[in-house]
Amino acid sequence: MFITFEGIDLSGKSTQAKLLYTRLKKKNKKVILVREPGGTVISEKIRNILLDKKNINMPALTEFLLFSASRHQLTEEIIRPHLKKGYYVICDRYFDSSTAYQGYGGKVKPVIINRINKIVTNNLIPDISFLIDVSLEETIKRRKILKKEHDRMEAKTRIYYKKVISGYRTIARINSGRYEVINGNKSIEEIHNEIFTKIENLKIK
Repeated sequence: MFITFEGIDLSGKSTQAKLLYTRLKKKNKKVILVREPGGTVISEKIRNILLDKKNINMPALTEFLLFSASRHQLTEEIIRPHLKKGYYVICDRYFDSSTAYQGYGGKVKPVIINRINKIVTNNLIPDISFLIDVSLEETIKRRKILKKEHDRMEAKTRIYYKKVISGYRTIARINSGRYEVINGNKSIEEIHNEIFTKIENLKIK
């Protein structure tokens, strides 16, 4: 089963991806956890370029193409081979991130986003995607509590992030057949249990 987690930074998606991985592992399931951008030697090098504050003037299209290159490497080197071996593959972000961030946020044309997303993934679509949905105000509050510094991607404007959040909600609505929208303001345990129940129900079907 191919499972993806989406949401803006500090939504809690990475925490939930790790919790699901740990729970499936304890149940002796074959499972792997990967992240975007990253997950392979080449993809991690691309990640460093994308998050480096020195690259502040990077256009949205360049950003999208770099994410896509990293995604293609991850898909072909890790995700697809593990799915063929019968693994649960949990991915912290996938192509919907590009649609939300560089598409709705960065205004790269949808026709470009959609075409390249299909090419780099060879039409590999997640079985289920979880959007951990929180407001921008909530993430700002969490950042202050954690005293977390911004990387290049996180240093974008509030207007940009509001567009990304709106974009994610639109993506989830358009793809309601595979998306589960989770209230990110619930406790970590509540969210995890809700996610695991959804996975169990999907497996039964």
